[in-house]
Amino acid sequence: MTTPLIEISRVEEFSASHRLHNPRLSEEENRRLYGICNNPNGHGHNYTLEVTVRGEVSPETGMVMNLTDLMELLRERVLPQVDHKHLNLDVPFLREVIPTAENIAIALWKQIEPEIRPFRGCRLHRIRLQESRANSVEYFGAER
Repeated sequence: MTTPLIEISRVEEFSASHRLHNPRLSEEENRRLYGICNNPNGHGHNYTLEVTVRGEVSPETGMVMNLTDLMELLRERVLPQVDHKHLNLDVPFLREVIPTAENIAIALWKQIEPEIRPFRGCRLHRIRLQESRANSVEYFGAER
């Protein structure tokens, strides 16, 4: 008999600013490609980050992972790196990429996934980053 896989998710919020700008393009090409998101001083968002972990329910605890552990991991180790920061300037793991929602989701995966590994029996399944009420991205890791 196989044990069913369960997904659990935690949602957190952070605020940050960024500028969408590709240094390999001219100023005119950047303005045309990114529009108002290319403002030289940046612009901000109130992001919603949803982190989903997948695994089997432990017979000892009745949980895939303690959601309190996931909350603490995000609030103590991940969100302080991005909350109220300028993503282009203040966040080392985003300095080498254009901080689109897609690239932010991938970069956050790389920060979160190693933190999940020590929790036996589960793995990071999905990152969902909502940049505005109308725009969001989902990332399932490089292996998928």
